[in-house]
Amino acid sequence: MLVTQIVSAMTVMLCMLVDSIMIGRFLGVDSMTAYGLATPVLLVFAAFGSMLSAGIQVMCGKTMGSGDMQATNACFSVSVALAAGISFLGVAVVLLFTDPICTLLGAGQPTPDNTVFFLTRDYLRGFIIGAPAFIFAQIMVPFMQISGNRTRLVVAVAAMTLADVALDILNVFVVKQGTLGMGLASSFSYYIAFFIGVLYFFKKNCMFKFRASLVRGKTGLDLIRYGVPTVVNQISLVLLVFVLNKILLEVGQNLAVAAYSVISTVGNICYCIGSGVASVALLLSSIFYSDEDRTELRALVRTMFFYAVALDLGVIVLVLLAAPALVGLFLTEALEAKDMAILGLRLFSLSLLPCSLNTTYKNYLQGVNKTGFTQAISVMQNFAFTALFAFFLSRFLGTTGVWLAFLCGETLTFVIITVAVWKKYGKISFSADAFSYLPASFGAADSDRFEASIASLSDVVAVSADAASFCREHGETERSSNLISLCIEEMTSNIVEHGFTKDNKEHSVDVRLLFKDGKRLIRIRDNCLNFDPLHYLELHKTDDPLAHIGIRMVMKTVKSANYVNSLGLNNLTLIL
Repeated sequence: MLVTQIVSAMTVMLCMLVDSIMIGRFLGVDSMTAYGLATPVLLVFAAFGSMLSAGIQVMCGKTMGSGDMQATNACFSVSVALAAGISFLGVAVVLLFTDPICTLLGAGQPTPDNTVFFLTRDYLRGFIIGAPAFIFAQIMVPFMQISGNRTRLVVAVAAMTLADVALDILNVFVVKQGTLGMGLASSFSYYIAFFIGVLYFFKKNCMFKFRASLVRGKTGLDLIRYGVPTVVNQISLVLLVFVLNKILLEVGQNLAVAAYSVISTVGNICYCIGSGVASVALLLSSIFYSDEDRTELRALVRTMFFYAVALDLGVIVLVLLAAPALVGLFLTEALEAKDMAILGLRLFSLSLLPCSLNTTYKNYLQGVNKTGFTQAISVMQNFAFTALFAFFLSRFLGTTGVWLAFLCGETLTFVIITVAVWKKYGKISFSADAFSYLPASFGAADSDRFEASIASLSDVVAVSADAASFCREHGETERSSNLISLCIEEMTSNIVEHGFTKDNKEHSVDVRLLFKDGKRLIRIRDNCLNFDPLHYLELHKTDDPLAHIGIRMVMKTVKSANYVNSLGLNNLTLIL
């Protein structure tokens, strides 16, 4: 999922990057300053989109994990209604109160000699038209990720980027509408991405259905509640940009703000690596948490930290080496601002590693219902610590102190997270078990859980026999143990015989059997083509007692059966 998620995380950032390059190279330093001052408004809209996206990931992780498609469609319907309401209200507010908003952002008063004010106002008016597509594009991402429809996401992002480049060039060399034209170019690009993505939701085989009858206040409040940690995160970022702009105007004037605009734009692209890992962590942790799957959560912690570290080390080296060339894309004149931005970008890049660790772990915690800890991390890393370090260090080091504040703030946040983990775990440990941050009572104990992977028919026989032995060790009768073993054998052999041969891809089946609270539960998960055995039996009803005998026998044996396809995986849960 990671590559697609990183690419989709760039949906907004790529347009911002293209705008920054075109503004910096062809419209001048004042336009770059105006763009930097307008950034908090862009982040506010990103905050609402991120809130809905995160709420969708957590809520759908739970509903899809339990196989409740009505609740999943309720989540889908409510998210569409909320996105429409928020985006259109936001457009109205910005268009009605553009002037006071520009003044609040630091652009000053609308006097004839204040060019920056009018440039800021023009960019906001152009950008705000695309706000509905901007927000809707963000909420489509998790639904398409859940459905396994990832290729369309990549196509939408590619089309959006190409359109933005073409429209920016058209604005600079033909239409010549300045920052207004740059904002409009981004807006039209967002609509292109939106229309490519939204076509999936009108297809007959789309698993999500909009139902106005499912739009209820309680579902909306739950969705917002699950997404609140992300809002806190984005609001913290907005406040940080606002405070840093004020500090930079004081210690370095407009040139420092222009340099910061370059740093933050390049930084936002770099952040897509960490935010991509974090977004996958949020969705998977929500699903595994609803499954009470301690084993998968431990594996997720190990895997997400590995990718966060490995990928960001590569990004840091790249930025350190390429900083002059990257800054040169934006600034060709104003040598003082250019030198300031090169140093700032290099110092900023050092914060990427602790930032990715903090962001990834924060999203993991959100998925396992530790929302208080999640919000505390957001405030620490994205506002409080960085702003405090910037304020004090700038008094001694000027703008260099502001650039160093990112590294200091993120590092201190990670130190506090580590101390909190050790306190809960009861000892100093960097293990995945410690950082999974789960209570001892969570899920079934290791001794009450049997897990295995199947890659062939011979594996089916071995796993079924091992499952029977596991049952007998837990006090099951010989008959009961054999029935459980037979359920596993029938369902998994059916997958291997029919699912593994449908294409030339590698396939596997994961089997999980657990005993908890008097319940015996089997979960079978495979990566073959979509196949719902429950729906299959409904479609192929017959009086022939031998037809589909394996699946029918299993369904008569179990107390309840539940199927759901999520993340492109078949998930069958049997309660015996």
